[in-house]
Amino acid sequence: MASYRVEFERAAKRALDRLPEPARLRVFNRIVALEGEPRPASAEMLSAADGLFRIRVGDYRVIYAIEDDRLLVLVLRVAHRREAYRKLLRVRLR
Repeated sequence: MASYRVEFERAAKRALDRLPEPARLRVFNRIVALEGEPRPASAEMLSAADGLFRIRVGDYRVIYAIEDDRLLVLVLRVAHRREAYRKLLRVRLR
């Protein structure tokens, strides 16, 4: 199986950079693991937003889209669980 490439929306990268150091490392490591398996067993497809997935990393959520034809994982949002799903459709429509 070919390896996927991970790219970040600008806001998702900024949010990742603002996380406390231990959380940032855990979240980043889980995101990097998506290169080998973009649909791990712990990932769930979001029902409210068509074609989006999320993984949980402690209190944080990573919301992303998968483009299989381009072998791309696009990270759309990195946020605390209470903020992760707010205005989610707006993120996807950009």
